[in-house]
Amino acid sequence: MEKTNKSKFRNNRNNGKYRKIHLIFRFLQGSKRYFTLAVAASLISTILNALTPQIFRFSVDEVLSGNSGEQGSYFYSRLWILALMIVAVAVASGLFTYISRTNTAKAGENFAKNLRDALFIHVQKLPMKWHDKNQTGDIIQRCTSDVEVIRGFVVTQLLEVFRTAFLVITSFVMMFSMNVKLSCIVLLFVPVVIVYSTVFYKLIAERFTTADEAEGELSTVVQENATGVRVVRAFGREQFEMERFDEKNDAFARLWIRLGSLSGLYWGIGDLITGLQVVAVIIFGVSEAVNGFISVGEFIAFAAYNSTLVWPIRGLGRILSDMSKAGVSFERVDYIIRSQEEAYGRGAENNGEDNAAQVMDNEKAENASTAPAPRQKHADKKFDISFQNVSFGYEKGKDMLRDVSFTVPQGRTFGVLGGTGSGKSTIIQLLSRLYELEDGRGNIYIGGREIKEIPLEELRRNIGMVLQEPFLYSRTIRENIAASVPDASLEEIRYAAQIACIDDAIMGFPDGYETLVGERGVTLSGGQKQRIAIARMLLQKAPVMVFDDSLSAVDSQTDYNIRRALKEHMRDATVILISHRVTSLMGADEIMVLNQGRIEECGTHGELIQKNGIYRRIYEIQMSRDDRKKMEG
Repeated sequence: MEKTNKSKFRNNRNNGKYRKIHLIFRFLQGSKRYFTLAVAASLISTILNALTPQIFRFSVDEVLSGNSGEQGSYFYSRLWILALMIVAVAVASGLFTYISRTNTAKAGENFAKNLRDALFIHVQKLPMKWHDKNQTGDIIQRCTSDVEVIRGFVVTQLLEVFRTAFLVITSFVMMFSMNVKLSCIVLLFVPVVIVYSTVFYKLIAERFTTADEAEGELSTVVQENATGVRVVRAFGREQFEMERFDEKNDAFARLWIRLGSLSGLYWGIGDLITGLQVVAVIIFGVSEAVNGFISVGEFIAFAAYNSTLVWPIRGLGRILSDMSKAGVSFERVDYIIRSQEEAYGRGAENNGEDNAAQVMDNEKAENASTAPAPRQKHADKKFDISFQNVSFGYEKGKDMLRDVSFTVPQGRTFGVLGGTGSGKSTIIQLLSRLYELEDGRGNIYIGGREIKEIPLEELRRNIGMVLQEPFLYSRTIRENIAASVPDASLEEIRYAAQIACIDDAIMGFPDGYETLVGERGVTLSGGQKQRIAIARMLLQKAPVMVFDDSLSAVDSQTDYNIRRALKEHMRDATVILISHRVTSLMGADEIMVLNQGRIEECGTHGELIQKNGIYRRIYEIQMSRDDRKKMEG
């Protein structure tokens, strides 16, 4: 059993390595020529640098020695040639280093762009359950900081691996050609460095994982505070938020201090080992030179090669350290890429990894994703809605809906009334497939088609939704309304705004429809935001329209005006009204009352008033309250 577990662990680890390599090559698409050129230029630069010690060796042994031959005499009187050779080698090496770094930067930035594009597009298609389980700050962290860590590895460390390997090989070839004994002494230090670098690699990887997760938690705190700044100020929670941030910030700082201490210990041990290596070369090299086994020029060249080796071999730990950080970031990014997308196609399950790869493989798909959706004609389609014995819970054993069945004929208005937690919004989440209904727990049909058989793009294009908490972008009012139909004309936008009873208010602003609404629409009132969201949905001209308590922030008269305008201009639409306010539902063709996930009552307003049930009690309470307000007014 133990052997089996070890084998599984080894296979998982190897699969992880292959996936990282696979990810690098996949997202380097379009940049491989840059990376190949960078590696080639780096290798040529390494070879050129290896020639310089040989020029010094020749200068000392053949030119400056007292017993130089004809060739030595020639260069002795023309030392400028040797100097020019050194300069030429340095210039050529610098040129190829420039070529290498420039192409590495191009490859790295294209790699990061491809990866960010793939992540962003992929996140857009992940199901709501995935978003519920993952914090926004952590998602941002994975798509920004982790991508930067990976980019840094591809730009710097990956090229450094090739350069270091070639430099070590070249240097040892030169060193062994001059003195085997000294070369073996230097070679003894290599496995020592590799062993201790590997140990630190594992320790740093563990600590970096913890520190990176802590950074994600810190980002979440900042994001939540910035998003909910009005709530923070309204309830005087500034001190609480500062203490909360300070706690996460302290934990984050402590983790990085521990990581820094470990890195400091690594570099300290590295200094000791490389120092011992240099000392060993000097002691044994001088002894070899005194005994005549190596010339002075060869000793100088050997010492130069040894100095060249010190930093690459010592830097092996740094490469492994950065590789461990990149490995952690790869795993965090790969978690997003491997997450299963919603089935946007023809009802088939899509593989998240394959869809992420399409960003690079298919430019047409990318262009199509940014193009406005074509206007659809719905005259030949039916959009009646039917729930049959639907039961659903966000968590197992905690059903929000219990055996719910109802039908909404096309062109009718269906009202849903219920208290908090009764399952009203869950109906809409299931209808638009933000959450998937499990097999064997009921069926949902639109126009006679089971919704799981309808491609998500088609389904959501035909369902217009206005949520209880409308979201507005930090753009103009015109852009916010046109978000559903980007190519809509101003006349179409204004028409939708008039139905939503917001056109007069917009025209009252100094900049009209070009007024900037601020982040999340903070410059507008709650009612104005809801009406702009309604206008955005109306512009979509969807055959199914859903209002999820989206008239709660407007007064009763505006509520009435909007509902009347909807009846006049959207007669063929199937409308679902969810509200806690009876007056918003009174005109519906049928009203369903939910209580703890079950249907308590169903009928018209007149029929429900005749019953001594929940609807009538809510009606009497709200009417009495409204009457009191009128009297007080």
